[in-house]
Amino acid sequence: MEHFLKVLVIDAATGFYKVERYRLGDFFGPIDLGLHLAGRRNSLNIGAGLLAGSIFPGSNRLFISGFSMSWGSFYVSSMGGAGLVFDNLGLDMVSISGKAPTSSILYLNRIHGEEVQVELQPIELSSIWHGGRGGVYSLMDTTYELFGHRYETDPRILSVGPAAKETDIGAIGSVPITKGKISHVDTWAGRGGFGSKMLQEHGIASVIYGGTVVDEDFRDRKVADQWFVDKYQQKLAAKDLEATTKYRFDPAFNTGGTFGVNYATMGGRIMAFNYKTIYMSEEERLKIHKEFIVDHYLKQFNEETIQPKQQRNCGEPCVAVCKKMNNEFKKDYEPYQTMGPLCGVFDQRAAERLNRKADTAGFDAISVGGVLAWLMEALDEGILSPEDLGIDARPVFSPVGFSVVEDSDHNAEIGMQLIDSILERRGILDLSEGARKFARRTARKKGKKVLDSFLYNANGRKGWSVPNQYWTPGVVSPMPIAGKYYMVYGNDFLPPRELGRRNSERMIKELILDNAGFCRFHRTWAEEMIPEIIESLFGLKDAFLANVTMTASRINSRNASIFWESERNMDYVLTFLKRKRDVDGSDDPELLRWIKRFEENKQEASLDFWYEMHKGTHETLREFE
Repeated sequence: MEHFLKVLVIDAATGFYKVERYRLGDFFGPIDLGLHLAGRRNSLNIGAGLLAGSIFPGSNRLFISGFSMSWGSFYVSSMGGAGLVFDNLGLDMVSISGKAPTSSILYLNRIHGEEVQVELQPIELSSIWHGGRGGVYSLMDTTYELFGHRYETDPRILSVGPAAKETDIGAIGSVPITKGKISHVDTWAGRGGFGSKMLQEHGIASVIYGGTVVDEDFRDRKVADQWFVDKYQQKLAAKDLEATTKYRFDPAFNTGGTFGVNYATMGGRIMAFNYKTIYMSEEERLKIHKEFIVDHYLKQFNEETIQPKQQRNCGEPCVAVCKKMNNEFKKDYEPYQTMGPLCGVFDQRAAERLNRKADTAGFDAISVGGVLAWLMEALDEGILSPEDLGIDARPVFSPVGFSVVEDSDHNAEIGMQLIDSILERRGILDLSEGARKFARRTARKKGKKVLDSFLYNANGRKGWSVPNQYWTPGVVSPMPIAGKYYMVYGNDFLPPRELGRRNSERMIKELILDNAGFCRFHRTWAEEMIPEIIESLFGLKDAFLANVTMTASRINSRNASIFWESERNMDYVLTFLKRKRDVDGSDDPELLRWIKRFEENKQEASLDFWYEMHKGTHETLREFE
């Protein structure tokens, strides 16, 4: 029996829509099909995986794909749990092209076996964003007030904030709705700025979807348990419990979640004050980690979130309960790192205020945090003035004499002012075409030093991305998609060409997860088992794996990575290498050779290191060997 992926294709300009079907085997999920549709229509594609609604934990992630305004090429973003309600539409994907004449809410509903209901409702965005809870949250509330009563079961809402209108890094936010009540467990498709694309290119400010379609989701736990016993000598639930230890609670560190475990184990790899810590001694970094993180920032988190077990899931039943909460504030590592230590904020109250400000505005938290930290350093160094940026003070941007509560609060206040300046385009701040273009334009007037303190990946003419928050060369590698975990982010030294190969292998494994609609927190079993599950259910394991490799190759064919424009990128790699030698005690001849080359000619060594990674990527991500 043939299976088909069903795509609801919507022209937002006219409101016309139709359902297209794609044979399973030709396409498998939201990434390969999203790439195909984006290439045909420059569409925004929203979809769940083949196993959404099944008994497999982590299978209900919702994926957004298309050509990113911020990255300048094909990109993939995702959010937890939102695929579970999407599955109730009886669709695999919604593909939006064209632009609505005015900002609108897209309503999608499907009641039992009826046709999908599609409606575009024009709205006045500014008044909504400035009312109620503000920004994204007010738009969610308004969307639910207008359409929530039409659903027989709890729907799900995707909304954007003012950042989607004023910048290229607007995120798409969502929260689970349970028994008619909107929760405060935020989930975000932030990376790639798809909120900006949804609003600016398609005129859609909010999407509400749901339904009552019951399809043939795999629910046979006895069969699944046998698959896992055969592979791991453990039943599915036991294996998943083991796989998600870090995200729930890790007794080895007496904490849990990405925030808890990463900060507990970071030590001298701490990044703070816009990465200026990479220039410090190991002793200075360990002092910051001990006094500011372990004894305060992490201590607050453990006492307020871990010990009282304030943890939730993303909207699907999952033992990871990875959403670590403090009342309405969700504590993930990377947002609370970029808008925490990277901005000179080491106190939970201050970080909560700054993160909530960015979330309400609907920013990609990692991107905006990286921009704020960069602007703060420019202010501290006197490269830019408060008047240039439309604010009234400079940050406290050194650990010497730093007051962990008072100075964190001061820096958070500056960060909040900068967010308002970005949205209102005060002074010289204009991020409408991206922070990279703004940085280059500013450097022409203020000197290259302003550009050289901005750590980012560059793509094409304007594309950019703030790296994932790990001090390792993998995060600044020339990959076709940067800012996600399509690369190696561990602490081991790899020669650059080998790193390029390993990055590419990691990307292929991540695409196994993404194209099947899975959360990567379950990757220790999902990468191995997804192909086996697809073989058992559809007999298409070989086709699925071949498709993943081909999809990676096709994404890489658009790889327009640009050699590091900022000296901070070069220093990021050089200081990592030196730390491997001086702190970790590595005497790897290849490591020592690269350090020597960097010290002799940093620019030349950086160019060679970058191109060696590039070679490794391109020789691996080829459709035909």
